[in-house]
Amino acid sequence: MEGVEERGGANRPPRRGKSPRRRRDGKKSNRRSNGPSTQEQAGSDQRAEELEASESPAALEETSDRRLDRCRRAHFLHGPYPTTHFGPKACVLPNPTSVMHIQDPASQRLTWSKPPLNVLVIRKVRDEGLLEPFKELCRFLVEEKRLMVFVEKKVVDDVALTADETFSSIRKQLCTFREGFDDISDCIDLIICLGGDGTLLYASSLFQGSVPPVMAFHLGSLGFLTPFKFESYKTEVDKVFEGNAAIVLRSRLKVKVVKGLFQKREQLFKPEENGTGPPNHISTEAGKITLQLQVLNEVVVDRGPSSYLSNVDLYLDGRLITSVQGDGVIVSTPTGSTAYAAAAGASMIHPNVPAIMVTPICPHSLSFRPIVVPAGVELMITLSPDARNTAWVSFDGRKRQEIQHGDSIKITTSCYPVPSLCCHDLVYDWFDSLAQCLHWNVRKKQTRLTDGSDSSDTEN
Repeated sequence: MEGVEERGGANRPPRRGKSPRRRRDGKKSNRRSNGPSTQEQAGSDQRAEELEASESPAALEETSDRRLDRCRRAHFLHGPYPTTHFGPKACVLPNPTSVMHIQDPASQRLTWSKPPLNVLVIRKVRDEGLLEPFKELCRFLVEEKRLMVFVEKKVVDDVALTADETFSSIRKQLCTFREGFDDISDCIDLIICLGGDGTLLYASSLFQGSVPPVMAFHLGSLGFLTPFKFESYKTEVDKVFEGNAAIVLRSRLKVKVVKGLFQKREQLFKPEENGTGPPNHISTEAGKITLQLQVLNEVVVDRGPSSYLSNVDLYLDGRLITSVQGDGVIVSTPTGSTAYAAAAGASMIHPNVPAIMVTPICPHSLSFRPIVVPAGVELMITLSPDARNTAWVSFDGRKRQEIQHGDSIKITTSCYPVPSLCCHDLVYDWFDSLAQCLHWNVRKKQTRLTDGSDSSDTEN
């Protein structure tokens, strides 16, 4: 392999036993004189003997044991960093585009390069119970923290807020924006959500590029993604502003909808007199990317209003993997594994695991089980050529549209995750949400045996 020859050369001895300091010393000695002296030659022979001794099986076994101990002591969430060299001459082909990211949960914490100044507050709409927490939080951020607070225009124009004269002075200092009209992606330092999981999904949709840290307070119905309690909001906000807060990077899906070159005029048509159907026509949007989104939970492709089974083809890195016949298919992130995918029978995966889940919805084949693929692959979903009807696609439950013959949906992992702040840490918060929101593994405990109980089954 080229990578091995460049580092070691064809006739050069292996250098894995040498330290960087020893190599530097060797280079300095070569620069001092053109040829080695007798003492230098003796020293090099001695170093060669030491090198051979260090590469003996016993020494290598001792070195591997020490490395194994270090791997045992390090608490990595994704496992130990894998070695890329295998034996004396084999290694992984160098690839500058590949990324191998191993994150230690203890070191995954938020820090500020500069103090935050602009805060976006997202409040769950059509919920009067959140009116007082919203006003209290805005008053705290504006008067005590001296921050610039951004709020949606429809929230500020709420009749309940405009009628409150005590809040009028704070209301005038709020900066408003409208979704789809104003771009605030470059001026927000922190996002604070008041509501349920839908508020965090909405915050993700507002930032199609880099996302500011998100602090979500549990004021909704479920709250799986909202770990903070509003009763102690001042203390929690102060901790976040001080920095060094635990954070989990929730991966998103980068989705593209591409219009096909040919589309049928009618999905179901009767043959004409000469035995041929109406010809295909070239779409005016052929080959164009009609939609590109960052999705936090899942992409759902279903049969829509049709009574027929949906029939879509699933490609992985350009290769046809399978055809999905059923009610549809769900492509989700680890964050979305506890949403629609969990109801469809998928496994629940921690959000720090780099993966994409493919879950069929009521498949026609009983052997079609949910699968997990690496985060770096590209999935593509198209209508099968023999599909009897079109399909419909939605993204985090929004922007639902029809997919026709020739259209394709391309899905891969985005490089812009959602940095979600943790109340305790990224492991405890997840299991606490499983227990509190989904009642994971909650059952009536088995009672212990009493002394007077019949123990004939265990006597022998």
